[in-house]
Amino acid sequence: MRSFWLCFVPLFVAVDAIGVLPLFLNLTEELNPLKVKRVVYQSMVTAAAVALSFLAVGTGVLRLLGITVADFMVAGGVLLFVISMSDLITTEKARKQVDPDSLGAVPLGVPLIAGPAVFTTSILLVNEYGALPTALALILNIAIAGVVFLSAGAINRLLGKAGAKTVSKIAALLLAAIAVMIVRKGVIALVQTGGSG
Repeated sequence: MRSFWLCFVPLFVAVDAIGVLPLFLNLTEELNPLKVKRVVYQSMVTAAAVALSFLAVGTGVLRLLGITVADFMVAGGVLLFVISMSDLITTEKARKQVDPDSLGAVPLGVPLIAGPAVFTTSILLVNEYGALPTALALILNIAIAGVVFLSAGAINRLLGKAGAKTVSKIAALLLAAIAVMIVRKGVIALVQTGGSG
């Protein structure tokens, strides 16, 4: 149970559903409620399928390339740090012109829900806590993102534009701290193994 929650929190921060919410509202503002629901379900299915597939093959690919867990922890931690800094510095996630029929798959499912931060975090967590807690935490976080999107109007009214931005910035700051911790653990592991893994 503890390992599940240790997986859940970093993935919750990486998914950043509240941070994606303003963009979701922009992208779906001209769609009717039924179409919005379809977009949300499409985004959840796409994100789950892609993230779980990456989870299944990611570790094997690393092994094939001769990349150790410690190597990936350092590289992945740096990448997460860069992503979180980008989210902290930029004022808004870029709006893209997309086809309403594929909107749920791209860009909502991938890369907004399941993007580089989620993929990197998943691989790091699977090496640390195992595949089952990571997969369960991943599915639950994608489901939470779906619930957030389905309740988008109410959440937006409750938080307001400034509130949503504040929550997103706090999440980005947490992700930066998690990234530093991952790099620290990776460096310690490299030192202990003499860099050979």
